[in-house]
Amino acid sequence: MIRVVLADDEDLVRGALANLLELEPDITVIAQTGSGAEAVELADEHRPDLVVLDLEMNGMDGLAAAEAIRDRVDVPVVIVTRHARHGVLKRALAAGVRAFVPKVTPAPKLSAILRDVHAGGRYVDPELAASALSAPACPLTERELDVLRHSHSGAPISEIAEATHLAPGTVRNYLSSAMSKLDVQNRHAAARRAWEEGWI
Repeated sequence: MIRVVLADDEDLVRGALANLLELEPDITVIAQTGSGAEAVELADEHRPDLVVLDLEMNGMDGLAAAEAIRDRVDVPVVIVTRHARHGVLKRALAAGVRAFVPKVTPAPKLSAILRDVHAGGRYVDPELAASALSAPACPLTERELDVLRHSHSGAPISEIAEATHLAPGTVRNYLSSAMSKLDVQNRHAAARRAWEEGWI
């Protein structure tokens, strides 16, 4: 029996997915939650055979939860998502996620993927993989990426300046340049875009 911990912050989706998996003769959902942080605790407590995480959860998202689980428990993680940029896929694979699956995947196929991952396999949706291969080159310089990396963590300009050994005005110039290249309104949107694309 494949014992699964399931996390999705949409109650209806999580409940439906749990019910569908329970229909399989060799899969059982032993715990479920709407929280990424709680998924980490449940994985640590129950030591399941697999953890299935929604990517887009509030608070700790599926990717952060997958990284935390990897650091605490040796258990394969499968991420399901409605949409994901190629950068998130690259980051998920770097974090040791064993499968990356769209939420539109039919239940029988998802069950087959879970069995394959449990047996040691991997799965990446072909369309997501094709998107990753055809991703555009990063238009940002290393310095722009560096200040965005710090900005993504929520650091103020003064902290970014100190961490990068730049003057605050120079940091603002790099952020402004990155915002212009990415056609976004503020540094937080620029940092988010760079993160989604896998540049930082």
